[in-house]
Amino acid sequence: MSNKQSSFMDISGKMPREQNLWPPVLVQKEEIDEEIQRLESIPKPDNGRRASRIVHPYATAPGFGFAPGIDVTINVLNPGERTFNLRKNSTMVEICLSGSGVVVCDGAHRKVEKWDVWNVPSMRIHSYYNDTQEPWVRLSYSNGPVLENLEVHYVEEFEGDIPPADMGKELPEMPAGDAVRARDLALREQITDEGAWLLGYEWLIDIDVLESKSLHWPWKKVAEYLPSVEEIAKGYNGRRLFVLYNPVTERRIGTTPSFFATISSSPPNNHHIPHRHSSSAMNYYLRGNGYSKVNGERLEWKAGDLLFSAPGWAMHSHHSGDETTSALTIQDHPFQIAMESLIWQERIKEPILNLGSQRGFESNRAQMVGAK
Repeated sequence: MSNKQSSFMDISGKMPREQNLWPPVLVQKEEIDEEIQRLESIPKPDNGRRASRIVHPYATAPGFGFAPGIDVTINVLNPGERTFNLRKNSTMVEICLSGSGVVVCDGAHRKVEKWDVWNVPSMRIHSYYNDTQEPWVRLSYSNGPVLENLEVHYVEEFEGDIPPADMGKELPEMPAGDAVRARDLALREQITDEGAWLLGYEWLIDIDVLESKSLHWPWKKVAEYLPSVEEIAKGYNGRRLFVLYNPVTERRIGTTPSFFATISSSPPNNHHIPHRHSSSAMNYYLRGNGYSKVNGERLEWKAGDLLFSAPGWAMHSHHSGDETTSALTIQDHPFQIAMESLIWQERIKEPILNLGSQRGFESNRAQMVGAK
C-alpha cells in the first residue's frame, strides 16, 4: 500500500492564477516538406509507422501537443507499406496531404486522395496501406494529449484481427428482442419540479448507444460547394467556411466528439473581424496566402504552412492576400461545449457568451442576401 498522503493548500481569499497563454506558432511548408523527406528515407519501423509529431515549444510531458489538448502528427507510408492495426480511446481527424492510400477502419477499406478528410472514432481497429507507387503523406489530429494528462490514454498496436486484450473473451449477452434490460428495473425518478432526478447504477453501465462511424469528406465533393461561400457579398462578418459535420456529435457541431474540422474558401483581400474563444484552433493552409494577427502579433502564411492560429482566449483575425485562400481548421469546440467551458466573443463590442449554454451570436448573413 502506498504511504503517500494528500496535503491541504489554503486558498482562502486567493485570486485564480493567471492562465499561461501559449503563443501562436507557424510551421512553414519547407519545414514540413523536409521532415516528410526525412521520414521517407529512414528504415521502415517494425510497426510500419513513419511518424513525426509537431510539438509546441511550451508543451510538456506527458501531453506533447501542438496545442494544449491537440497533437498533430505527420505520417508517411512509402509504396507498398502497411501499418500494424491500432486501437485507442482517443479520436482523430486526418487529411491526405499528398499521394493516396487506403484507410482500413472496422474492416471497411476506404481509398483517400489529396485533401480528403476523414475521422477515426474511439476504439475502432484501424490501419493504413499504400497501394500506389508514390509516398502517401497524411496529417493526423488527435485528442491524445488530454487523455495522456488524465493518465487514461489506452493504446494497443498489434498484428492480426483480434486485439490481444480481447483474446478469449466474449461480449456480455444482451437481452433478446423485447426482454427487460436490467436498466429498466433500476430507479428512474424525478425528485424536484426543477428537474433533478435519481437513477440507479445500471444507468451508468448501460448507456444508450449513438453509433460513431468513420466518415469521409472527399475533397472533390467538398470543393463543389466552396464557390457558394466565396460569393457571399463583401461586408459579410462571418467566416466563409463549411463544417465537416458528423451527426453523432449532435448539437456540439463536430467532426469528432472532441474537434470540428472546417474547410474555408476566402476570396482575395478578405479580412476577418477580430474575435476570440476558449477553444484552441490551428489552420493548415491548402491554397493561397495571407496573414493572421494573434494578440497583436502578425504572422505571414502561405499554402502548405501550419499555424497554431488561436491559442485559447487570444484575440485573433485572419486576412487573405492576393489569391483565393482555403484552410483546414481544427478546433476543440465540441469538447468544450461538452464541458460547458466554451466562452466566445464574436466581436470585441459584443459580450462574452457561453456557447451551447447561452443563445449565440448572429452574423449579418440575412442582410447580405441579394447584396452585390
